[in-house]
Amino acid sequence: MPSSIDSSVVRPRADARRSAVVIGGLLVILLLAVLLAAMLGPYPLTPGEVIAAIARRVIGTAQPGPVDTVLFQIRLPRVAAALLVGAALAAAGASYQTLFRNPLVSPDILGVSAGAGFGAVLGILLSLPVFAIQGLGFVTGMITVGIVYTLARALRSQNEILVLVLAGIVVGALAGAGISLVKILADPYNQLPAITFWLLGSLSGIKVADMQTVAPLVLLGLVPLGLLRWRIGVLSLGDDEAKALGVNVRFVRGVVILAATLITATAVSVSGVIGWIGLVIPHMARLLVGPRYDRVLPVAALMGAAFLVLIDTVARTAARIEIPLGLLTALFGAPVFVWLLARGRRMWS
Repeated sequence: MPSSIDSSVVRPRADARRSAVVIGGLLVILLLAVLLAAMLGPYPLTPGEVIAAIARRVIGTAQPGPVDTVLFQIRLPRVAAALLVGAALAAAGASYQTLFRNPLVSPDILGVSAGAGFGAVLGILLSLPVFAIQGLGFVTGMITVGIVYTLARALRSQNEILVLVLAGIVVGALAGAGISLVKILADPYNQLPAITFWLLGSLSGIKVADMQTVAPLVLLGLVPLGLLRWRIGVLSLGDDEAKALGVNVRFVRGVVILAATLITATAVSVSGVIGWIGLVIPHMARLLVGPRYDRVLPVAALMGAAFLVLIDTVARTAARIEIPLGLLTALFGAPVFVWLLARGRRMWS
């Protein structure tokens, strides 16, 4: 008996230490990825120049020059956007997979990506300014999920999860049809290329002002997911078990859907549709720290941030023209997902 008690105590401590080591390692990788992204580009910088420029800005002795202009007006806002979008999509994917108890769920399961995409392409069709296109994409993404949730509540099925998923598929399909209609109506020489490029995902238009809007919204969505991480994790046991443990299932589910939708709509509105991050990264996180949501969430967010920073660096430096982010994430995500499925049968159970 003592040995069994000791093992039951030692195992959680070992898992906690392992999670701390993984998070620490991911933080180092993220910092290196940010440094690499700040260095590479048409105007290359050395590590010393990057670190010195950031140090001057922190202590308030920055001097106008090409290094500061390239770093603080062009590259670092884009790097920060990649960091936030990657973390948002990975965190949303991990949350939805836990909520729906399905490892094949991604952030667009409730139609938010299709809805945000419809709003953005509609803005391009109407020749709206960039900030209006982003705002319209965000609003339509939130409205889409609102319609899905309202429809699921109105049907009053005993299986709320199934009804939510089916409603998301239906409304997402309608939004996808709207996108196709807009592409048919768009000017094939000017608007259609812009729509197609936006739908493939890109951070090329990110400015400092965009980050002042994106960062608070993403953080606003991540905070409740972090605060409720224990209750969200209990939802993976099933509704009856969660209620028996004192969890308000309907409230927690609503918070998860609202928070995950908020950060996904924000990400899609500024970056376009970037697939696979919200599907593959949570699986990789579980491979490192196990299935517990309170550990998967921070690990997935850090992995998603570092991954998209590196992918965006490749997108803008690997060829003479910028490669769409959605194309690169698909080229990486599809084979990795197949590999994870082949060897990771224990990741979810």
